[in-house]
This record gives sequence, C-alpha cells and structure tokens, in this order.
Amino acid sequence: VDSAVELPVLDNEMFHSIKPGLSAYADFPEMAGHTVRMLLKVAKKTVPRLEWKRTPVFLRATAGLRLLPTEKAHALLNEVQHVFVESPFLVTDNCVTIMNGTNEGNVCPPSALRGSTSFMGILDLGGGSTQITFLPRLRKTIETVPVTDYVARFDIFNTTFELYTYSYLGNGLMVARLATLGALGGEGLEWQVFKSPCLPKKFRDEWSFGGVTYQVSGDPEGYAGFKLCYEQVLKVVKGIIHQPYEIEDSNVFYAFSYYFDRAVEAGLIDGVQGGTLEVRDFKKRAKEVCNKMAKYPLNSPFLCMDLTYIACLLKDGFGFKESTVLQLTKKVNNVEASWALGATLEHFHNLKIH
Repeated sequence: VDSAVELPVLDNEMFHSIKPGLSAYADFPEMAGHTVRMLLKVAKKTVPRLEWKRTPVFLRATAGLRLLPTEKAHALLNEVQHVFVESPFLVTDNCVTIMNGTNEGNVCPPSALRGSTSFMGILDLGGGSTQITFLPRLRKTIETVPVTDYVARFDIFNTTFELYTYSYLGNGLMVARLATLGALGGEGLEWQVFKSPCLPKKFRDEWSFGGVTYQVSGDPEGYAGFKLCYEQVLKVVKGIIHQPYEIEDSNVFYAFSYYFDRAVEAGLIDGVQGGTLEVRDFKKRAKEVCNKMAKYPLNSPFLCMDLTYIACLLKDGFGFKESTVLQLTKKVNNVEASWALGATLEHFHNLKIH
C-alpha cells in the first residue's frame, strides 16, 4: 500500500434514509414502491431539474432481500423498477438488483479510511449481514485472506486500491438472534417456542423477521445471564468470522448501524452525537444488562442478547483487542458512511470498463 498516493475526496452529497428497509414489505410490495417514491422526492429537490434526464438512478438491495424467498424478493425489485420507470431520472439496464457482499462492504471511499496518524476501518452491522472494511497497511493482510473474495480492487484516477472487505451473510443482528434461538431452518417454526438464557425469564412474546413470526421466551425454569448467553452466542460466531492479520494492531474502527443503535439503547453513547467506546465497553454493559434482566423494562427484551452478540462478534469473531477504540457515529470525515457510496464507486468503475 502506497501511503503517498493522493486519495480522492467526496465533494458533496445528499444522504437520506427511511426505515424500515424494503425487506419489511415482503408481503406488501406496493408499500416498498411508496418508500422509493419518497426517496425520489428528495432526489428531485437535490438534483437540478435540467439534470434529471441524465442522472442515473439505481437500487442495490442488501442482505435483507438476499434472505427472502426468491419470489418475494423479485416482487419487491419489480415494484421498484416500475417506480423508477415512472420517474424523470435516467433508467439503465440492471439498475435494480440485489448487491453482492463485497459491494456492501465498500461503505466509503479510501480517503475516509486513512487518518493522518492512525489505522482506521469500518464496521457495519445490519439485520441480515455484517461487514468489515479497511485499507491494509501490511501486504501480509492481503496475502493471508481465506479466499480472494475478501479483497476488493478498484481504480480511481488511474490508481488501484486494495481494500480488505467482506460481508458475512447470516451474521447480521436479526439473523444472529434466530441462530442463537435455534430458529434457523426447518418447518413449522411459527408453532414452536424458542427459549434462551439471553432473554428475561418471564418474557414471552411474538417476534417477526423476514416475513416469519416466531414465538420466543425466556426459560422460567432454567438459568439466565451473561455467561450462559455468551456460550450460546459464541456458537453463532466461532469458526465463521475470519480474523484479519493486522486486526489486533488496529487503533480506531468506525462502527455503524446496529452497533450505534444498541450502544444508544444501552446508554453507552449519545443518540445524536455518538461517542467513543472500547470493545470492552460492550462486554461490560452486556454483563450488566444480562445479569440484571429482571430490572430492565420488557420493551428491550433482546438487549442482553444483542449486546452479548456484539461483544462476541468483535472479540471472538473479528479478533479485536478489548482496548480497540470504536468510534460510534453516522459519518466519517463528514461523509455519510454507507454502502451506497461504495455502490456508486462500483457504478463509475463499470462505466469506465464498458
């Protein structure tokens, strides 16, 4: 990696997001179309009218859609395609697709991943998948990846960059809940009650994800708490997540999405300003929440499980030291850190190729 290379900087952006994501409308694709129309309204206000016809629009669906049954995913994509065709923007071939994991990991340009004095990287935790991305300092990091899929190479301004980036489908927070509960795969899952020491003993309720509703509860006759919860969560992480060669020597990683949301819910950071934590802080708060679940309000029944999973993912998954600093924020160097910008880079790269 040549540290002397001048990296490109994003000049301007308009970022706007709407929750929930498209996968929440698996059975109501017309609602997904309404969501996209709302985003296109923002685009109309941002892009000058005279530029609409030459401004391409494209949608890259993420892990939430990759986990849906094929026919439901296609129904959602077809609805979005229809909305795009109705819009005044430029609609091209393959403008609505499901994105692969590498693109989802490319959350921002390399300029946002290089600080003046320290190594930096990006961690993203969605519902269906989790991503790690950083600009390696050591050649051995690239040479020791399990498969070439862990390395993304792209050209910007006649310079080739290599990112360590990978998206783990099935290790997002919501799917991790299912795996921890033992509710992945099989038939008739909606009729079973899935118990876990990660949930309050007296808790029992319905929980929905990916178009399926599950019966979940604590174990009133068994034990609960951090130790048992960690043992259960570890099975979801162990042997699945690759530990990059130089990860233990890293100084700062930016963490987004559910890392941010759960840190706010646990009272670790401010919900607007974000904050700085160490990896150990997630584990410490997970212990406090799990071992005192009876005292926590039942409107956060999954907080113990979620915090424990995050702590386990960081330490036993990626291999971070407990002292690794995490910057919980929405932006990096004033750039909204999302996979959307990585997808934009890939789009321009493909234009150059073709």
